[in-house]
Amino acid sequence: MTMRLSKRLERIPPYLFVEVDRKIAEKKAAGVDVISFGVGDPDIPTPESIVETLIDKSGNPEHHRYPSYFGLDEFRGAASRWVEQRFGVRLDPDREVLPLIGSKEGIAHLALALLDPGDLALVPEPSYPVYEMGTILAGAEPYFMPLKRENGFLPDLSAVPEEVAERAKVLWLNYPNNPTGAVAEGPLFAEAIEFAKKHDIVLAHDNAYSEITFDGFVAPSLLEFKGAVDVGIEFHSLSKSFNMTGWRIGFACGNPQVLEALGTVKTNIDSGIFNPIQLAGVTALEKEAGSAARMRDTYQSRRDYLVDEFSGLGWEITPPGGSIYVWMPVPPGFDSVGFSTHVLDRTGIFFTPGNAYGPSGEGYVRISLSVPTGRMEEAVSRLKEAFRS
Repeated sequence: MTMRLSKRLERIPPYLFVEVDRKIAEKKAAGVDVISFGVGDPDIPTPESIVETLIDKSGNPEHHRYPSYFGLDEFRGAASRWVEQRFGVRLDPDREVLPLIGSKEGIAHLALALLDPGDLALVPEPSYPVYEMGTILAGAEPYFMPLKRENGFLPDLSAVPEEVAERAKVLWLNYPNNPTGAVAEGPLFAEAIEFAKKHDIVLAHDNAYSEITFDGFVAPSLLEFKGAVDVGIEFHSLSKSFNMTGWRIGFACGNPQVLEALGTVKTNIDSGIFNPIQLAGVTALEKEAGSAARMRDTYQSRRDYLVDEFSGLGWEITPPGGSIYVWMPVPPGFDSVGFSTHVLDRTGIFFTPGNAYGPSGEGYVRISLSVPTGRMEEAVSRLKEAFRS
């Protein structure tokens, strides 16, 4: 029997990190001690108080039933208080906060809530692949906005053709940025809000790395800026700031109509978040600001170490302003895949090819900072042995 799949699925390549895992597994099977700088998965354990909350609350039989579709009052309240304390933005926890099974889920489902076949989504590239893939799975088309080094890896909204802007229904932003590590300030957000108002577009900002910024820079929220709630929502994740990637918890906040639409999709697809995980999320948001700050310091220390050591190898590198990634141009004579493969074959170290995040990522590799310091030092030692001229 020939299995007939949907046409939209034929347009979806294998998820980036599935292929990463395959390459690394092949090397390990051949006996190579691989050090991967590929996936941005924090290597430091979740803070103990968060784990203790999960253990304590999991024993309560009341939490063994279906959770609320729209999240616990406690978690929505904690999220709204955290946003107010962190960004000075007041939110109605009942109408302007929506818990998510990780922000990735919400990002993908937003496309189903907003887009129909024939619609356009304005997608920056290089970028987190889910903006594009969610659009395709909804039957719509991504229109790519290149993020170029000469523009600080910020989108040029003035370059979007008028006819494209009129067809578009959602505009994606992500700062601090994955994969480039770029950060953005008020002018970009103000411009994007006006652009969204003019063209009746939903502005969606992925702020998953808001707490991981360097050199004294403090990342803003889209919602801080005038008119943002009229057109936009923002996604937050507990994954990176509190080392909770495997817990799958985050939230969206902002425009209540957009959140209601996203919630309608979710109530028909998922059944909510395990209550003890939400209560552990409350602990994170209310009691672990210090852990988030220590995590930021750890990443800055690792960033500074890699920038210094890689510069010593003659590799051009600009320190990122935020996120947990270094976005490095490949040396002359290589393309992205060629350099990644060369480094893996020669040293057993894996860097993610930049073109995996979009055509404008060609000529770069992404290097994750979520590698234990000892392994990072081992990797640098191998690279020096192999590449120091």
